[in-house]
Amino acid sequence: RNMATGASTADLAVVLVDARKGLLTQTHRHSYIVSLLGIRHVVLAVNKMDLVDFDEAVFARIATDYRALARRLGIPEVTCIPLSALEGDNLSSRSTRTPWYNGPALLEHLEQVQVDAQEGGGSLRLPVQWVNRPHQNFRGYAGTLAAGEVKPGDEVIVLPSARRSRVSHVLDAEGDVASAAAGQAVTLTLADEIDISRGDVIAAAGDPPEVADQFAAHLLWMSDAPLLPGRPYWLKIGTRTVAASISEIKHRVDVNTQEHLAVKRLELNEVGYCNLGLEEPVAFMPYAQNHALGGFILIDRLTNVTVGAGMIVEGLAAKAVAGQYSEFEIELNALVRQHFPHWQALAIGKE
Repeated sequence: RNMATGASTADLAVVLVDARKGLLTQTHRHSYIVSLLGIRHVVLAVNKMDLVDFDEAVFARIATDYRALARRLGIPEVTCIPLSALEGDNLSSRSTRTPWYNGPALLEHLEQVQVDAQEGGGSLRLPVQWVNRPHQNFRGYAGTLAAGEVKPGDEVIVLPSARRSRVSHVLDAEGDVASAAAGQAVTLTLADEIDISRGDVIAAAGDPPEVADQFAAHLLWMSDAPLLPGRPYWLKIGTRTVAASISEIKHRVDVNTQEHLAVKRLELNEVGYCNLGLEEPVAFMPYAQNHALGGFILIDRLTNVTVGAGMIVEGLAAKAVAGQYSEFEIELNALVRQHFPHWQALAIGKE
């Protein structure tokens, strides 16, 4: 769970290996989590080379084994570096005790490596963090752009309600700006007064994300108490928090072999592939496309402790692409969700 927490915001991971022991279970587990979280760049730091007499064959064997593991996990960029932290060999500068190694020192590599932005491209995605109402003549929707760009005049759709409008103003901390891009904290004002709350997503009208109340997701369990299907939790995705439960554990992943094992529960630090059901539909994207709208945490409803971290793979039954429904269907779905929340409201328009 500590590895997942740190890796969730990283662009590069350093996997440390003892030259005497080679790849261990922990190496496999951490590398699997790295691949699950979409990190494309890994440095294999083979430490304690002084205890194996800086033997090139030992390093080559470990590097070969790890590259094979990385290929199985889908990690595209691996740099292997022999180290001895005792006296700083290949740590900040290249060591004379490894004349057979022609690559960079660890710090040299970290300073020069080019990492690709994992997300930010594509169409506008703004999870609303706060509705700003300083007075009756101003209503702004504040948040950090999860993807795309926005400028005044852009046509947008608000999810999950599917209401449409146009952007009137884009503001940052200094005031009005001509445009904003992914990663910037902004406030948007719209041409129409729309009921928008924290947790809604403002998106490009021509390319909206999906909306669903059921998902298939990879789930890393982070609690000492086991995960049992059917138990209620809070699910936090982006700025939205909704009631949720695990409807089915499809399988557990053996971190050593990536074998899929049939289980009825997940224990601490285990990774499973699960189906989840939410009490309300939410806007989402697969985690591989956007971390902000595809990653979530599960929270214990009694203790408020974070018990799991998940990555959405796809939406399941009752999924819908916003914009495919008429105004009448949107109104009807809203009424159904209000009075019959256990119904699959988003499917009603097409059934």
